Amino acid sequence: MRILLFTGKGGVGKTSVAAATALASADAGQRTLIMSTDPAHSLADSFGVELGSEPTRIVKRLKGQQLDAQARMEESWEEIRRWLVDVFNWAGVDAIEAEELAVVPGLDEVFALGDIKTSAESGDWDTVVVDCAPTAETIRLLSLPDILSWYMERVFPAGRRVNRMIGPVLARVTNLPIAGDEVFGATRRFYDRLDGVKEILSDRERTSVRLVVNPERMVIAEARRTYTYLSLFGYRVDAVVVNRLLPDEVTDPWFARWKAAQATHLDTIREAFSPLPLLRAELADDEIVGVDRLRRFGDELYADVDPLAVLHDHDPIEIVADGDERVLVLELPFADRDDVDVARRGDELLVTVGPYRRALMLPDSLRRRDIVGAKLRRGRLRVRFGAARRREQR
Repeated sequence: MRILLFTGKGGVGKTSVAAATALASADAGQRTLIMSTDPAHSLADSFGVELGSEPTRIVKRLKGQQLDAQARMEESWEEIRRWLVDVFNWAGVDAIEAEELAVVPGLDEVFALGDIKTSAESGDWDTVVVDCAPTAETIRLLSLPDILSWYMERVFPAGRRVNRMIGPVLARVTNLPIAGDEVFGATRRFYDRLDGVKEILSDRERTSVRLVVNPERMVIAEARRTYTYLSLFGYRVDAVVVNRLLPDEVTDPWFARWKAAQATHLDTIREAFSPLPLLRAELADDEIVGVDRLRRFGDELYADVDPLAVLHDHDPIEIVADGDERVLVLELPFADRDDVDVARRGDELLVTVGPYRRALMLPDSLRRRDIVGAKLRRGRLRVRFGAARRREQR
């Protein structure tokens, strides 16, 4: 099975690229699902068909899906929502405002992860193509498994025990709505929808992320940051799609400066993302809408390249031996030294890049070693661990 995620700055054409890729997959005989995790869905507009929250036929072997976050919330969040509404009402919040506040921002991203997992494990599809939200939302989406896993392993069990201990006492002295077992049970089921998502999306043989960019300075800068954060969380980027290049046939002097700027930006992209392959698509002279037009766009984009192949294979994280010491190497392309921080907490290595933090569980080979140094050079963070400590004798 193959899972392809497409992301990029809003407006770069990632939906068209994702749609063309899904269509190419179906044309190659693969049972294909394309799904949108972007709250501002445009997938249906791209194909020129109606799409809903359940897979809908587009062409033979291709179905599309646009997540209905409201419907998913009613399925998985109802017990939690009711309790939150009661709490807000107890606090004096207006009933309508309480209903709105009970919908936590970002829920649509959580439900999207659950849908990806369900589709990947269903056995109904050979290829799943994901048209992701713009890059900032995509990073939040893909960091959720790490964050929720940390919460469920460390905070949730303790919270449930404390609630059982002090809940009866609070009930005697206050009318504050206390979360019951049904709320904790709903939270457990909510998390279970996501359990295993990280393993699926970081599987090097199944899943790849492809960045879609335009030859523009701001777009390239955001793509570089995205590549850094995807590497931080262990997701594999296997190609960069450079979209909307001016065709060589355009020779009017009015476009001369534009073409020169694009050529410079293309060199920047090629150098910055090397050795990732670049897939190129020219600026279209019409709207890329409808199956026939998307098919032609896909033929141009992939040319002699298999759109379902793993186009670049590398490990964003590796551990190497250096004498008695061990070095954990983490790819953080384009990260700035001043934005990176490394810390140790028990068996976890905490790596912070800008506003994002990842907690890496250290393997057994590193747990009995102390960090003796860390250095960021040429997009690779090298964290050095000293010789293993001897086990304490009892």
